[in-house]
This record gives sequence, structure tokens and C-alpha cells, in this order.
Amino acid sequence: MSYQDVMDQKKSIMRNALRLDYDQFEGPGIGFDYEKMMASSGYSLEDVVRIQEENNVGNTPMIELKRLSQYARKFAKPGYGARIFLKDESTNLSGSFKARRAAMSIYQAKKLGYKGVIAATSGNYGAAVAALAARAGLKCIIVQECYDSNGVGQPEIIEKARACQAYGAEVVQLSVGPELFYEFLVLLKETGYFNASLYSPYGVMGIETLGYEIATEILKKEGKYPEAVICTNAGGGNLTGTARGLIKAGAVDTKIIAASVDLSGLHMASDHDFNLKSFTTGHTGFGIPFSTFPDRSDVPRSAARPLRYMDYYGLVNQGSVFFITEALAILEGMERGPAGNTSLALAFSLAQEMKQDEILVVQETEYTGAGKHMNAQISFASERGIDLVMGNPLEEKPGKNLIFPASGKMLKHKEIPLDTLRISYLKHYQDQMLFHEDYFYLAEELNTTVEHIKTLMEASHETKNR
Repeated sequence: MSYQDVMDQKKSIMRNALRLDYDQFEGPGIGFDYEKMMASSGYSLEDVVRIQEENNVGNTPMIELKRLSQYARKFAKPGYGARIFLKDESTNLSGSFKARRAAMSIYQAKKLGYKGVIAATSGNYGAAVAALAARAGLKCIIVQECYDSNGVGQPEIIEKARACQAYGAEVVQLSVGPELFYEFLVLLKETGYFNASLYSPYGVMGIETLGYEIATEILKKEGKYPEAVICTNAGGGNLTGTARGLIKAGAVDTKIIAASVDLSGLHMASDHDFNLKSFTTGHTGFGIPFSTFPDRSDVPRSAARPLRYMDYYGLVNQGSVFFITEALAILEGMERGPAGNTSLALAFSLAQEMKQDEILVVQETEYTGAGKHMNAQISFASERGIDLVMGNPLEEKPGKNLIFPASGKMLKHKEIPLDTLRISYLKHYQDQMLFHEDYFYLAEELNTTVEHIKTLMEASHETKNR
């Protein structure tokens, strides 16, 4: 059970923990049949809806944020300032949209006869898996990256561990580093439990109902589909599942916008940098690498592939997320956590660039309280020596300061050009001979044309050879 021994057994351990043969999806070159993998579960959208309803998951409220929309219009030119809607996922069992994913993973584990489930997560998914496992009568282990080498843990992560334990799960808390995946594999091998992965087809198809609900509810309320939906992007499953659900409902022209917190310069696997971020969710430390290399996950082929669906990627700073968290509470009477408020901060900025009759949907909220509350997170930052200042949020230096917008007028975002992400993705293949089928796969994978893929590959080679 040495580190290398376990890594050498990785493929067989993961196959036994899901009973899903990923080899059947592989193509002759670099590609694989993504849609075949997604369909392999045998569940229809109607099946997913039924399973979630049986577990108090889904059918969450759609709320128009009229006062926040009005506030955004103060800073927009005449005729601009889109209507902002919010899908209140905090009303799900366990308090986040992750219950949609967990409901399907737990159902599959129970169906296949597993005695327990394991998930590797520091976030809301752990609480969701623990809650749904409790309902199903299954054992549950959550493996959590919790502390730095000095034993200091972020208040948000500690709160999530508390939630997992409240639902009866065993929580294995580790310090930051590569041991997380190793310990996860060891536990899968020793227990024979089901891998309740965020990145399996079951985990992603559980979110399709979220996109489907958004499309059908807005169509019923407003007589049209939303112009855009904003998804907080980390591992990519949130955006992928939401986009697939929108498409299944017929909202094929709705723009899919990714939102992340800009933590440029901080490395999430660094013991030093780990506690210099002020909250743990929806940041570029996961959003960028999982977009540009999705198969870095705990399954052979990730079902979360955001670049297949993404139309725009916007970044906001931490201070803006805290600002909009307070604005949501004061203007709308809703106190929610940072995950959905990352998208809400971007929505506030983007709404000012859209016309007043256009609809912009923020597709999630999460519960807040204890360590997930902004006061605990800001206090933790201050204790780490982070400067707290008012000013221009675009000047924030992650790990050095938190800059809160002096007013809503100053809350702005930055765009990541999608071609920048595509080039980063293609670097994995720049030393590989690609065939006709490979280019078609990459065009689907990166939501573009074969001709554009070839142009980007040339740009990638030129960059390398400079």
C-alpha cells in the first residue's frame, strides 16, 4: 500500500468503485464518446427528476431580484440593466445544488448493492453525500483537505466538516497536498465502497434538472428563455450539467457564462497559499485547470467538460463577492454563502451591459452560517495578515489584500478569452500526431470548428518555440 503501489492500481480501484468500464467509450485516437458515456447510466431525465423528488431535492424557487436589478441600473446607460433572477438552491436537502448530484450517486450505489460511499471533497458536496447517504441507510466517508501543515483550517472548511458529521458521516481530515487522492484510493480499496465522484455521469446528470428547471420556469413566467445563465465554475460539473439541462429544455440560444473568483498567483496545492484565499469555492485555482484538463479528476474520463458549453468566462475578486453578499441581504432579505454569490457579483456587472428587457439567471445559492458566513471569512483573512481596504476591486492582489468596492459602481469584472483556455487545453497534445478524428473530437470538446482548432494548435506551437 505504498504511494506508488496504490497509484499503479488506480485504474482497477476506480473501476471497482463505480462498476463502469470506461474503456468502452474510448476512440481510436485521443478522443472518446462523451454522449455514449453520459447515456450509459440508463437513466432518463424523467428518472432523475423522480429520484430527486423522492429525496426532497429540486423544484427550488426562482426569484426575481428586483431591488438588486434596480440598483445595477443606477450605473447603466439608459435602457440597460438586465433583470436578474436567482435560483434558490439553498432550499435543497443539505443546502446547496450539490444535493442534485449526490441524489443520483447515492441512488446508483444503493442500486448496485454497495454498503457505503466515499467522496473526496472540501465543499458542499460532502454534506450532500452525507445527507443523502443517511436517507438511504448507507455508510459514508468524506475525505477532506482541511488544514495546512500548522494545523490551521479555514472556517468554511471546518463548518462543512461539521455538517458532514451531523449527517452521520466519518470525516477524514488531511493537510493540503497530494495525499488526498492517495488516501481516497486507499479507502476505496479497503472498504469496497462506491465512489460518489463529482465527475461521474451520475454526478453531472443530476445537475441537468437544474438547467431544465431554469429554462421551463423562465419560459412559463416570462414567455421566453433567459438570454444568459451564469454558473459558478470550479470543477466544471455545475456548468456542464446546467448547460445540458438547458439544451434538453430547448433553450439552445441561452448563453452559458462561467464565473470564478480571481485568485491569480495562488496555488491551491501549496501549503503556504492554501489559507491565503478567503473562501474555498468557485475560484480560478480549480476553475482554470479543470476547464483546460478535465480528466485530472478521480475517474478515468470526467463527465464535467465545461469548455464544451461555455460562451463566456468572467472573473470577479473576493471583495466584490463579499460586497454582493451584503447587498443581497440588505436589498432582498436573503443571506446566502459565497458560491452562488460569485455568480451574482458577475451578474451585477454584466447586467449593466445588457438591455432592460433581457433576463440573466444566477443558477444557484448555498446556505450560509458559522464558518461559511462572510464575517468569519473576513476575520480569518485579517488574522492571516491580509489587508482589508475599500477601493477598486480590479486592483486586488490575492493573498495580499481584500479590496471591497467603494460602491456598486466600482464592482467590475474581467474576461478570460475562451481562446486562451483552448490554447492551454491544446498544449496537452502539441507534441502528439493528430488525425482527422482527433480534430473533430477537439472541435466538439472546445465548442469551435476544426479550422479554428488547427489555427490554435499553430499558435500553441509558435508560443512553445519562442
